[in-house]
Amino acid sequence: MQTATTEAEEKRYAELQTLALDFARHGETAALADMLRHGLPVNLADLKGNSLLLLASYNGNLETTGMLLAAGADVDRRNDRGQTPLGGVAFKGYADIAAHLLAHGADIDADNGGGMTPLMFAAMFGRAEMVRLLEAHGASLQRRNRLGISARFMVGASRWLARWFPKSKPRLQPGTVA
Repeated sequence: MQTATTEAEEKRYAELQTLALDFARHGETAALADMLRHGLPVNLADLKGNSLLLLASYNGNLETTGMLLAAGADVDRRNDRGQTPLGGVAFKGYADIAAHLLAHGADIDADNGGGMTPLMFAAMFGRAEMVRLLEAHGASLQRRNRLGISARFMVGASRWLARWFPKSKPRLQPGTVA
């Protein structure tokens, strides 16, 4: 027989969910692990569908990402915009986290919206190390986005742009001394 929850209990549970999502976002691994041990669902997501794993990985929290994967988090769980954790880290350039997600079976060629794969995001945002990692793990260069642009073209364009327009060191402001 199921017991009814009170309004106060529901409010407290909502507060705990918000706290857990913040722990994932900010890399509070021990506190989040404790919540999971006490029954918090490992695939908990916010109102936009961002799971604990997506939030931890997207915000560069390798330790928290690893803990969530070890606890059984769905490595390919999408948010409401169709983005996967691997797609998010490809965009951000977190190659160490991408390697961890791939080691746990992340779909390397997942459509993250508009036909864009993690490799395409990495190329589009000039994440050269991420492009190399995804290529080394077998990312498809044949995939095309909804505009018909192939991953091969995007990677080639990214490399051409990096060659001709290398990232330069910040310039000193007038009147400053090196």
